[in-house]
Amino acid sequence: MTTTDPSPTGVTHHRTCPLCEATCGLELTVRDGRVARIRGDRDNPFSRGYLCPKGSVLQHLHADPDRLRRPLIRRGQDPATATYEEVSWPEAFAEVERRLVPVLERHGRDAVAVYLGNPSAHTLSGILYNRVLVRALGTRNVFSASTVDQMPKHVSCGLLFGGPLLIPVPDLDRTDHLLMLGANPLESNGSLCTAPDFPGRLRAIRARGGRVVVVDPRRTRTAEEADEHVAVRPGTDAHLLCAMAQVLVTEGLAAPGRLAAFTTGLEDVGAAVAAFTPEAVAPFCGVDAGTIRRLARDLAAAPTAAVYGRIGTHTTAFGTLAAWAVDLLNVLTGNLDRPGGAMFPTPAHERLRPPGPGRGYRTGRHRSRVRGYPEVNGELPVATLADEIETPGEGRVRALVTVAGNPVVSTPDAGRLDAALASLECMVSVDIYRNETTRHAHVILPPPSALERSECHLAFFGLSVRNYVSWSPPVFEPTGPGEHEIIARLALIASGQGASADPGTIDELLVAGVLGPAVADPDSPVGGRPVDELAAALWGPTAPDRLVDAMVRLGPYGDGFGARPDGLTLERVAASPHGIDLGPLTPRLPDLLRTPSATIELLPAAIVADLGRARAALAEGPREGLVLVGRRHLRSNNSWMHNLTQLVKGRPRCTLQVHPDDAAAAGLRDGDRAEVRSRAGAVVVPVEVTDAVRPGVVSLPHGWGHGQPGTALAVAAAHAGVNSNLLTDGDALDPLSGNAVLNGIPVTVTPV
Repeated sequence: MTTTDPSPTGVTHHRTCPLCEATCGLELTVRDGRVARIRGDRDNPFSRGYLCPKGSVLQHLHADPDRLRRPLIRRGQDPATATYEEVSWPEAFAEVERRLVPVLERHGRDAVAVYLGNPSAHTLSGILYNRVLVRALGTRNVFSASTVDQMPKHVSCGLLFGGPLLIPVPDLDRTDHLLMLGANPLESNGSLCTAPDFPGRLRAIRARGGRVVVVDPRRTRTAEEADEHVAVRPGTDAHLLCAMAQVLVTEGLAAPGRLAAFTTGLEDVGAAVAAFTPEAVAPFCGVDAGTIRRLARDLAAAPTAAVYGRIGTHTTAFGTLAAWAVDLLNVLTGNLDRPGGAMFPTPAHERLRPPGPGRGYRTGRHRSRVRGYPEVNGELPVATLADEIETPGEGRVRALVTVAGNPVVSTPDAGRLDAALASLECMVSVDIYRNETTRHAHVILPPPSALERSECHLAFFGLSVRNYVSWSPPVFEPTGPGEHEIIARLALIASGQGASADPGTIDELLVAGVLGPAVADPDSPVGGRPVDELAAALWGPTAPDRLVDAMVRLGPYGDGFGARPDGLTLERVAASPHGIDLGPLTPRLPDLLRTPSATIELLPAAIVADLGRARAALAEGPREGLVLVGRRHLRSNNSWMHNLTQLVKGRPRCTLQVHPDDAAAAGLRDGDRAEVRSRAGAVVVPVEVTDAVRPGVVSLPHGWGHGQPGTALAVAAAHAGVNSNLLTDGDALDPLSGNAVLNGIPVTVTPV
């Protein structure tokens, strides 16, 4: 945790980096009230000293003069001319109540929308308290970054395994063969797969004689270090994977092994993928039939193997089908739920449930007002948020609450959403910056910095390639209320209890929500014990910490509040400053399954229907012309790290990558400026001519487009770039998940 050192060298703190999903351990040296040095924690059993450039700048993020320390109230309607006044916290919450409550009273609950951004998954308060805010608002208009990212995986896993969070991850440390699609972990550090030093783990696969194959339209840094790079046409990953499945079935290579005993639909897979022969798929996906057959045979022949697909496969018109096909291959080859394959972690905070059938997974419990999109995981597609604000009628969105999000930069049809936000009667943002989105807010409520809060990465422990847990206290005392208190106060305002209500009531409700089911279960180690007695025994400096203590003590490694004396408590986790290695992943099926049949339901009806759509696209053939894909960079994470000089310095990264053949055809040279135009809009951007993209594909990075009037991000404005989401089409969605199509966008490119 913290080592006190009276010498001039300062005080050493150990904690986890909160800036991406890798959860690398950090060693911070604090001297004279500031962080003097950050390096990788060499004693961390999970990350073993690895550190990327982002982790080294936490002090600069903490000290950023543009980071908000006090609440702001906007005075004036137009962000370009408005002033933003610093106020006290009581004044800020009173202003929220003054603006928000009348909207709820006049127009009803659905008149308020909520948007939860990506950084919410990186904080305890976001994970534990955002759901309370959503329930207090009582609105169906819930949106998040998930529908521009990973929602297809949640849907496919929900259909296959019975729960949207039952996501298998590749067992990187033991696999002999990794087939990776739409992922670039050498730049993104991995996603839906928590693996510190992902690059080192990939190199270790090859060092022990294994094989790494990358499928991507671009020759990424990851592809350059792989044994093989397959340059697929964007948006066709599902077809490629289905063709591989067709080869496995028709050539007798399918060998599900022990999975066959608890998998339904295996006998029907051949018919479901019959149309996706390598010869039929090859011209569609731009990969020759021989390569497709070899990829399938290599996968089947490997002693152990894992197929892993990520954002490049999810943000396509067939995102859910691609996510399903990834695990279809893992099942057909017998590599699901076995060491070296794709496995399910056992996080320390997991709620224990007895094995057996579940209720299964449903979507479409309600639909969006304007376009009729189905609800998925309680959310609507963020691509339709502008529709809900602009379109008159009952249920029109007139107020918006955002938490740690910048949808004006990160979601489709961004120009239209930007304009729509200006019409809101009330907008409240919980955010540390006045950015392209929060400049529209009437009230901005800044939470503490990453160094002023506890760190315990619940979201990512459940996606880790090795079971691991850690907790660390704040490095510095927060100067304002914690994020959990801010969100709790918003929930109390939304529920009609007022701006001055005690946020501690929310803390108590959450603790009771964890302890109550356990004491009501006679088979639980705390069955029949009083909730108050258990609550009084919880440890932790803040309410979120005590909530985590309850979860850990009732979890798979926990002490059961004394029933298992050697078990974990959060206090014991805190006493291990480098975290605790809980061991390699272990097989968990069929006990983990929550489908109605308690089996892997390999061919759910929604998937079978979507295979028909995929067959129709195959019959139509590939689209002519250029298509746009995104890209990531190691020094940024979406839009929220562009205000630090240390991360944006150097050659500009917001360029349009164009293949030399396409550049010559368009009359473009390296460094020229080009207009990129789609059905949704246009941007002008510098050209980077490179053979790293396949012909017919151009690439523009995600998360840029800074410097709008009313923002207060000096460094980002000086490195503004262009907003790629001015080009994404709000009408183009994966129908099963509502996920936006951000890859494979038809565009034209012309010289300026």
